[in-house]
Amino acid sequence: MTLSVVADTAEDTRDLAVRLATLLRSGDLLILSGDLGAGKTTFTQGLGAGLGVRGAVTSPTFVIARVHPSLSGGPALVHVDAYRLGDRLELDDLDLDTSLEDAVTVVEWGTGVAEELAEDRLEVEILRAHADEDGETRTVRLTALGPRWNGVDLGPVAGA
Repeated sequence: MTLSVVADTAEDTRDLAVRLATLLRSGDLLILSGDLGAGKTTFTQGLGAGLGVRGAVTSPTFVIARVHPSLSGGPALVHVDAYRLGDRLELDDLDLDTSLEDAVTVVEWGTGVAEELAEDRLEVEILRAHADEDGETRTVRLTALGPRWNGVDLGPVAGA
């Protein structure tokens, strides 16, 4: 199942992710892709807000991975930036599989390296409209894969 949503501003991108967070549970894996500056971290900030996690969600480019514990008893957010990782083996070195069942795991730049972490996953592609004068408009394409997502209605993520 694939859902495409147009987000006119960065705030719309965040709000979309806040709505998505209401559908997420421990063990969910999200693999984010898109151009540099497309809004992957902005999207993840919305997930963090929606999940009610501790700490500011910022790009983990230089630390590779950050864990944001829940403030409300929900799942933690594990935020990974695979941009600097060369291959799947380097991702394995992070031991993400030890926390995968207990957290919502988001892997930016994860296409081609993170798919093997879980059969069930959401692939999130964020496409920036380069012709937009302000560079704000994005299309967020959510593709749900695996049995976990069978019967899950992503429609509410699109908003009003």
